[in-house]
Amino acid sequence: MLTSHLLTTLDAVRVIRARVGDIPGMPAEFWTSAALAALLHDAGKVPDGFQRMIGNLARQKPVVWGERHEVLSLGFVRLLLTDLPAEQRDRVAAVVAGHHRPFTSGLERVSKLPLFTQYADDRPEDFAGKFTPASPERLTALMEWLHATGRRYRLPFPETVPAHDIRQLTDAAHRQFQNVMDRWEWELPPGDAGGTTAVLLLGAVTMADHLSSAHAPLAGRNPLNENYPVRLAERLAGQGHALRPQQRQAAATLGNLLLRSWTGSGKTEAVLLWATTQIDDLAARTNGNPRVFYLLPYLASINAMTGRLAEDLHSPDGIGVAHSKAASYHLARSLSDGCTGDDTDLTDAAAKARSRAEATKNFRELLRIGTPYQLLRGALAGPVHSSILTDSANSVFILDELHAYDPRRLGMILAILGFWHRIGGRVAVLSATMPTALADLVTRALDGRTTLVQPPAELQPPVRHRLHTRQAHLTDERSLAEIRQRLTHGQSVLVVANNIRDAIGLYEALGPFCAELHGEGSAHLLHSRYRRMDRTAIETAVRKRFASGTPRRPGLLVGTQALEVSLDLDLDSCHTSAADLEALVQRFGRANRLGALAPVPVVVHQPAYATRGGELWADGVYEAEPTLHGWDILTRHDGRTIDEQVITGWLDEIYAGPWGRTWAERVEYHRQEFEDAFLEFSHPFDDRSHLAEVFDRQFEGSEVILRQDHDDYRTSLEQADDKAVSRLHADQYLIPVPSWCTSLGGYDKRLKICVVEGDYDEHLGLRAIHPDPHQKYEPGEIL
Repeated sequence: MLTSHLLTTLDAVRVIRARVGDIPGMPAEFWTSAALAALLHDAGKVPDGFQRMIGNLARQKPVVWGERHEVLSLGFVRLLLTDLPAEQRDRVAAVVAGHHRPFTSGLERVSKLPLFTQYADDRPEDFAGKFTPASPERLTALMEWLHATGRRYRLPFPETVPAHDIRQLTDAAHRQFQNVMDRWEWELPPGDAGGTTAVLLLGAVTMADHLSSAHAPLAGRNPLNENYPVRLAERLAGQGHALRPQQRQAAATLGNLLLRSWTGSGKTEAVLLWATTQIDDLAARTNGNPRVFYLLPYLASINAMTGRLAEDLHSPDGIGVAHSKAASYHLARSLSDGCTGDDTDLTDAAAKARSRAEATKNFRELLRIGTPYQLLRGALAGPVHSSILTDSANSVFILDELHAYDPRRLGMILAILGFWHRIGGRVAVLSATMPTALADLVTRALDGRTTLVQPPAELQPPVRHRLHTRQAHLTDERSLAEIRQRLTHGQSVLVVANNIRDAIGLYEALGPFCAELHGEGSAHLLHSRYRRMDRTAIETAVRKRFASGTPRRPGLLVGTQALEVSLDLDLDSCHTSAADLEALVQRFGRANRLGALAPVPVVVHQPAYATRGGELWADGVYEAEPTLHGWDILTRHDGRTIDEQVITGWLDEIYAGPWGRTWAERVEYHRQEFEDAFLEFSHPFDDRSHLAEVFDRQFEGSEVILRQDHDDYRTSLEQADDKAVSRLHADQYLIPVPSWCTSLGGYDKRLKICVVEGDYDEHLGLRAIHPDPHQKYEPGEIL
């Protein structure tokens, strides 16, 4: 029922206000405007044409109306808000008009007609013709209900119900629509804050609209609360420990934090203590209930952190997983918790997983773990994404391993950090080896307002590694002989290649030898080109054998950068191809992770350099110049023990040189480019949907299925009544690939997936994709 929906949307705005609080830089009447827009946003559904379209008119067959109800809703805005200042009324009107469709299409053609294109040339009589007939009784009842509800909620409505009939309503809608066009048809002048206000206001209303339909209450208490410092102190005391100095300093810091501390020094606990302090301070300052976003670069590390925090905070269901594979994560967790695996259990688990993922999409949890990518999508704004920005106001952001990003991604992230800072957010960046250049860039993005916390000079990091360099490539027979010798001596050996081809070759050369020595299940391969079902099984087996804190067992783990910051592992030694120093630090961290052994060998092998795209790359993956500079530093320290403080100094040396200065300029260029294009909001109601694909390619690549899995994939999609649940079943067949790989396969239009011919093995993963121009696909299915 229309009035019920409008009322629940209005109530949802009040709930959102209680959560978000007072946003810095917004007009004093911001939340009043949001409430007005929520109450009036769908009032234009009163005409017979709309009622017929949804089947509400007896004895008339439903038929597409063709008009936009939100445009007629502007008539209610005009008639009911006559006493409102014109600027505020026009802002409410813009949000009401823009809560479904963009006003203009920007540079790209869109699939649905923008509002200005559809109605710009209409005269008052055109509006009258398009939005009539309408029942006078229905209109009067709705107008009286809106007036009474607004007065009851103390909204600035007139004392009496305004005069109205359908022609008065359409004329008022036309006048208000003209005002909306006058304000928003052209680009806003530089420095006009009205664009940001409009986007955040639109976000509040669209979030309320979704919540009113979701029927799921927002969480009221953050699992990260005042109990955490108490429980942490008790746990440490029980182990004979106390808070470290850097943890106490982080807990006492108000405002943005840069935390540089070695692996195993309690960075996670320190930043959670900091976040607890920010939650309390922001709640008092904003009258809100701050959200906490823990952001990590890789899905596996996100999933691991979710499990860790669920245990540490005693809140298995209070933490949201905010990444594109969230439902798959919840499904995997359900299955590992005891699902028998039959179709009934699997379908039930998938339905629950989908429900959890949808709850996070609807902003339920106050603590969410995800990728920066998910929040960056808020910059697309519009009816779909602006609510992400509104929800991020007055929030707490923790960015773990920020150095994992290239200049373009880092520039984009720095831009959004600055935006969060401007709308009341608090940011923490933490790393074991944060170079000064990165700390400076973050500080600049946050208006110079950061506090650097690190262990005091008298506390020395544990020495866990002894560095060795080898001229022989990692795949050279001399390298293989050295690794075999370690396996013969009963070590667990981590071998990290720079590309998948080398990783597979190394596993094929070393895996059988290890299995013969230490039994089946002692050798494993992990990279990014597996079906989800196979990767899940491999990760489970890897954790079982090599997880930190478990009894040490000999064995072999071969992989790529997928191992760098994903799984919490602890092996006896590491052999790796040379890459940039930050990547190497992450690889080293998987050997002697807990420092239980004397310094263990980390052996770095010189990579092969080749030209790609006119530039030189190490093993085809890592930029040559920083890799070569890092190699020079490594060879100067061959045979020495190393720690993360030493490596931070090495990073500062690289970033202070010519390459580092160029890198910083590139980062700054991309930061400014992203801020100008996306965060100025000079066209806040313009369509940006065409840029979503750019985001996807930049951050996540694409996914394909194998031709031999095509029938099983289709069957999985059809096996449940709920399409979203079926999708979770089918997603187990997906293989992540670079976006360009999709050009090698065919596209199934019905299943909406790229299908490839490939060499695939459940243990080795995807080795090759074979384009087949002569493949005959079923008509209507494959292009």
